[in-house]
Amino acid sequence: MPDFTASGFTLTEPPLLSRAAVDRAEHLRSDPDALRAGWADALLLRVDRRGQTRISDGDLAFDDATSLGAEPVPGAVFLGLRGGRHVWAVRVSAMTGELGDLRAMGHRLDETDAGLLTTAVALLSWHDNAGFSAIDGAPTEPTMSGWSRISTSTGHEEFPRTDPAVICLVHDGGDRVLLARQPSWPPRMFSVLAGFVEAGESLETCVVREIREEVGVDVSDVRYLGSQPWPFPRSVMLGFAAVADPAAAFTFTDGEIAEAHWFTREQVRRALGAGDWASATRQSSDAELLLPGSISIARVMVESWAGQD
Repeated sequence: MPDFTASGFTLTEPPLLSRAAVDRAEHLRSDPDALRAGWADALLLRVDRRGQTRISDGDLAFDDATSLGAEPVPGAVFLGLRGGRHVWAVRVSAMTGELGDLRAMGHRLDETDAGLLTTAVALLSWHDNAGFSAIDGAPTEPTMSGWSRISTSTGHEEFPRTDPAVICLVHDGGDRVLLARQPSWPPRMFSVLAGFVEAGESLETCVVREIREEVGVDVSDVRYLGSQPWPFPRSVMLGFAAVADPAAAFTFTDGEIAEAHWFTREQVRRALGAGDWASATRQSSDAELLLPGSISIARVMVESWAGQD
């Protein structure tokens, strides 16, 4: 990873959802004969509309794909290979048993299963909302084993959407970091700033604009750190660091931020040591600062900055 010394730090480890080691086997997506042959011992991941799937002992609980039929069924999406076996996912309305989702259990999954569930959640969410062509309004049908959809009117092909969003850790070049809280978050929950990239905008320009819009602060020395898929529902988070003057006054002009503060490295280290904001213990504690959970790139960004001497 590049050493952006001007930013003062780099990511000390990949974000959890960027660890994916999935063999996507793209060459199989358009090979119906190979997909039918692989279906016989394929694995199946059922995912509900809340992004939940069945789990067993903290791991993903796969079913046999043949439980749906003797060959690939309409609506199933091909995710890739796991241990040489084909893996498919389907949307279901309800499930029984112990359930989990990426936010709650992503940190417990290995690289392959984390990647499979991330891909399944993103791809199925796209299909949920892509039933009609954005070009001609006609109904669409899935093709390429779930990796595209075709207009039934014109044959126009559409592909899964991924919306780029920047997420930026703003620091003062020294011992303080800028963290903010959205109005919907409980008190004491803070994170780094983020926003979606607009049409015709570079990533670096988006960082400058979003931070100015959200807290009224101008930043410089914008440097790329790393990225992470964020399938809630279809984003990729592009992580940056930037420097700002802690003496600059805050202004909250777009309504997305309720409050923002500069925190010292020691304050952040104490908060990191206490866990994350999803912990029931921390929610009921009197901690001055609650930080994002481990599956968010925000967590590793804050950890990497706080770990500097």
